[in-house]
Amino acid sequence: MQFAAPLLTGRLVQRYKRFLADIDTDDGRVTVHCPNPGAMLGLNTPGARVLLSRSTNPARKLPLTWELVEADLPGGVQWVGINTMRPNALLAEAFQAGAIAPLVGYDALKPEVRYAEASRVDFLASGTEAGPCHVEVKNCHLMRRAGLAEFPDCKAARSARHMRDLAQVVAEGGRALVVIVVQMQAEAFDVARDIDPAFDRAFRDARAAGVAVHAYRCAVGPAGVTIAEEIPVVTPP
Repeated sequence: MQFAAPLLTGRLVQRYKRFLADIDTDDGRVTVHCPNPGAMLGLNTPGARVLLSRSTNPARKLPLTWELVEADLPGGVQWVGINTMRPNALLAEAFQAGAIAPLVGYDALKPEVRYAEASRVDFLASGTEAGPCHVEVKNCHLMRRAGLAEFPDCKAARSARHMRDLAQVVAEGGRALVVIVVQMQAEAFDVARDIDPAFDRAFRDARAAGVAVHAYRCAVGPAGVTIAEEIPVVTPP
């Protein structure tokens, strides 16, 4: 996914009310949309260099969106994608390129399909004799140890419910896949069980039930964000 236009450079002043951030730019201080409901641990340090995209919608109250941050993480400084609206599009793009191994052979991805009692799956993959596959996408951008990506970065009750619902899909004879999209350079993925033990339990139970989990790191930079390659999931059973 290439950005449609060059991104605007700025320095983070503060992130607040979850979805707002004040940024110092060459043209002065602006308030921008922060498309991230998480804690953004290690990614919201005042003074950090950030990159912003500009909406072409003249009706938007906040025309600028925070896309990337240059974060000083374990292992070194790197660009990290903080826009949690991007991973679904990244997966769809990689699917079209045949780059998501567990989805090779499927013909189509239908977004936002209702299932279970009160959930929507990100995609329903179809087109194989094995039947449809429920695909849930999780954004990941937490790193507390060099090379290790973790999820979640805060309590994630909704994500835990998704894991339980996907386990039920498999129990009823269906197929289910969780794709972790890591918007940074990482060598492996694990669950941040100290941050959310309930999600950790649901994640392990879902895998034990037969829900497939695959993690992919992204190549992230000012020109764009793309899924690069699969990395191992090291969460123990």
